Amino acid sequence: MKRILVVDDEEGITTLLKVGLERNGFRVGAYTDPLKALSDFRADSYDLLILDIRMPNMTGFELYRELKKIDHKVKVCFFTAFEVYREEFHKMFPELESECFLKKPMMISEFVAAVRRLVGE
Repeated sequence: MKRILVVDDEEGITTLLKVGLERNGFRVGAYTDPLKALSDFRADSYDLLILDIRMPNMTGFELYRELKKIDHKVKVCFFTAFEVYREEFHKMFPELESECFLKKPMMISEFVAAVRRLVGE
């Protein structure tokens, strides 16, 4: 069973994604506070990170940078309602070969299909 970490400051979105993924056979850790997600994170705990870009206290990009220090193998996909910040992303992570951005709003069926592709299911 693939393990997914979802971090989004909007509780309704976090809950919807968690329930949708769990109903489709994933194990999900879900957080609305990026600092709490960081403090609880352990290496080899997740197959994929789904991170909102704009959050209070820490952006999704900043959170990803810190999580990669703990688990350098983990994959990431950013989830945002705003325009994709590809230029900012490339400046912060020039070494990252693949890039993944999912745009809100998205139907849960599309979201689950995208996650399946990302984790190789």
